[in-house]
Amino acid sequence: MYAIIETGGKQYKVQEGDVVFVEKLTAEDGQMVTFDKVLTVEKEGEVSFGAPLVSGASVEAKVVGQGKDKKIIVFKFKSKKGYKKKQGHRQPYTKVQIEKINA
Repeated sequence: MYAIIETGGKQYKVQEGDVVFVEKLTAEDGQMVTFDKVLTVEKEGEVSFGAPLVSGASVEAKVVGQGKDKKIIVFKFKSKKGYKKKQGHRQPYTKVQIEKINA
């Protein structure tokens, strides 16, 4: 059984027991979160597609931790103009473990 969920503007294919890194959520460690934007659910060989969402479907997950990703360097340069700009950031994420898929 798997589901495709949308959170933070991105789509993730998840199964029960998976650990997924998603865009930062406002939840604390150990707290349960529910993803209601379920696009597809596969259960026992039957695939249900939403238009755009599967009605009545949800995915429950437990927050394992918060953190920051590796640093991304953004370097802009224009030749012969003396223009250089170096910038970077670390994207925050939330680590969640998928507990249950409700279809």
